[in-house]
Amino acid sequence: MSDGAALAGPDGLLRCPWALSTEDYVAYHDDEWGRPVHGDDALFERLSLEAFQSGLSWITILRRREGFRAAFAGFGIAAVAAFTEEDRDRLLADEGIIRNRAKVDATMANARVLADWAPGALDELIWSHAPKPAPAPRTLGDVPAITPESTALSKALKKRGLRFVGPTTAYALMQACGLVDDHLAACTARQG
Repeated sequence: MSDGAALAGPDGLLRCPWALSTEDYVAYHDDEWGRPVHGDDALFERLSLEAFQSGLSWITILRRREGFRAAFAGFGIAAVAAFTEEDRDRLLADEGIIRNRAKVDATMANARVLADWAPGALDELIWSHAPKPAPAPRTLGDVPAITPESTALSKALKKRGLRFVGPTTAYALMQACGLVDDHLAACTARQG
């Protein structure tokens, strides 16, 4: 049983313990999580997937990510903003994604809001909330679920009309997109 400290994976390398339950998690942890993500469409995808994850395990989303990408036109903001009621019906019938009406509606509505923003504005807004580097967490217990920065990001996104962007979702986005590096101090994937 782990105390939340880094654990050795199948290859003997120390990793964050949450990453060791499946090969999908190991690959995501090692190659994506905590790595800087830029670009409005790429950030819209991550924001949308984090919203779909709310109330579910991340592995559920991770294993359906290609289905989400296909269903949501690669998360191109302009393409999703142009979705119609027929697209909404198609999404709600698509077994390759999470068919939650509120989350589907929020993703489409968020794309419509973002389509009116200047290119790069989403990237700029999100990254403007990156906190100063902090000491590396030693255990999972040292990793917060929300921070003042994620709360501020959530408020900024909501103020501009985005939905399903609470402080916990905002912090998960910050972790996934490299605004913070919450890989444990002993983790092989830690960048600094």
